[in-house]
Amino acid sequence: MIFVCIMWMLGDDGVLKAPAMSRLELLQQQALHHNRAFDILESLTVEVGPRMAGTSHDLRGVQWAKHKFEELGFDEVWLEQAQYPSWIRGEATCEIVDPFPQPLAVTALGTSVATLDDGVTAQVVSFENLDALKSADPLEVSGKIVFINQAMERSNTGRGYGKAVVVRRSGASEAARKGALAVLIRSIGTDSHRFPHTGLQRYDEDTEQIPAAALSNPDANQLQLALKRGPVTLRLFLSARKGPMFSSFNVIGEIKGREVPEELVLLGAHLDSWDLGTGALDDGAGVAIVTEVGRLISNMRERPRRTIRVVLFANEEQGLWGAKAYAAQHESELNRHMIAAESDFGAGPVWHFTTAVREKALPFMHQVAEALKPLGVDMGDNNSYGGPDLRPMMELGLPVVSLIQDGTDYFDYHHTADDTLDKVDPKALSQSVAAFATFAYMCAETDVTFSDEHIHE
Repeated sequence: MIFVCIMWMLGDDGVLKAPAMSRLELLQQQALHHNRAFDILESLTVEVGPRMAGTSHDLRGVQWAKHKFEELGFDEVWLEQAQYPSWIRGEATCEIVDPFPQPLAVTALGTSVATLDDGVTAQVVSFENLDALKSADPLEVSGKIVFINQAMERSNTGRGYGKAVVVRRSGASEAARKGALAVLIRSIGTDSHRFPHTGLQRYDEDTEQIPAAALSNPDANQLQLALKRGPVTLRLFLSARKGPMFSSFNVIGEIKGREVPEELVLLGAHLDSWDLGTGALDDGAGVAIVTEVGRLISNMRERPRRTIRVVLFANEEQGLWGAKAYAAQHESELNRHMIAAESDFGAGPVWHFTTAVREKALPFMHQVAEALKPLGVDMGDNNSYGGPDLRPMMELGLPVVSLIQDGTDYFDYHHTADDTLDKVDPKALSQSVAAFATFAYMCAETDVTFSDEHIHE
């Protein structure tokens, strides 16, 4: 049996009685062996495809999600507006002009401006990392195309992403301060395929906006080898541009609690994706996981005490716009949100569980961890990151947990044309559903409070 049925006690504040534990055992079995998460993901990636914010596919995704929630039996389904600026990728080409003419695989970074119609042609100056660029003499950079050649480290936690992504976010503005004409970065990814990784970059208000793009890792290697042989001249062309303000929606569905429906356990994922692939891993898998958890709990013979609220956030990729809109719209009732978790790290199995709750709730969280152990999940600290779309609410005091998935291969595909359904292992996806369902059910069934703001006494 996947779960040992034990009566766990937390005094009067946290009793989970034997019948509830039996229901949890059945829920875990259904999640592992009879869930529809892969079918949901297939539906999303085939019937909608890429879901880049600010496009018609963005709104198609919203309608798909609303219909899917209704089809799967959620008690209440509604939309909440989120507005944001749109961006149009356009075309991107890059080539070595001299001394070894050849094309390089490239993509524009999110919010990049365009080059002139005939592109930018200039000599390349290379830096191993962002700090090296920051300390460079402006005379070394002025009038050139900057190439930042910082590689990302592979790990199951994705810790290398945090170290490398600063290059993508800040590289253009740092290069512009030194007088660069454009910036190229090595893709923020761990693969060795000719698929460049896109992603958001940000312009500082006090700098000129210059074109920003990413080379695939093999093409970054090729440029690096060419530079070892002497000066290299590149031509970069981008037709990216700003679009109009756009209105989309967070999609929200609820499974009403049987005793205290006003108290919410929130499960989140983001509905948008980048446009190069079909967004199967980022974040279609997360959408499928939290949607299926909602369906499984809605079909329980006896539902948990608290309400399960599933939120599919708009436009995470280009600035957490849906999450910010949700936090603003629900700030006055944030104390109804007891705790939250987010799925936004691909389709690998959950292996680690961390929390960010008040100290008095930790004994209950250790019991949740015990329920996760048979799934291969271990317990971490009480300093959980939560997830990007939860950050605006965490800043307002929302307690969170992280159910951390194995991200060893995630950044091979992240933000590339290779983010497609065939990369998803249905068995691993089912394990993630079981882990998220365990957390959601237990936190919705207990009367433990996870923040000092939630104390009822």
